[in-house]
Amino acid sequence: MKYSEFQRLISVDFAPRGCVCEWCGQPAERQLTAIGGAYHNWSGAFCRSCGKQFFKCVIRASFMEHQKREMRVPVDA
Repeated sequence: MKYSEFQRLISVDFAPRGCVCEWCGQPAERQLTAIGGAYHNWSGAFCRSCGKQFFKCVIRASFMEHQKREMRVPVDA
């Protein structure tokens, strides 16, 4: 199957002019929004460095959530 933008865990947009990074206060480059998982619809404006850390946090949380689902044992009704 071909990769699609809709399969991303994070939506990436340009940050509005004049925004600063929510984590460090430097000029923001991107507006990032988590899609699905524990951080669904969390978003913010980030500089390049902090944006990479945001990606890592969301991906790690999504991976852990997936692992929890895999560990569940189905209960017979």
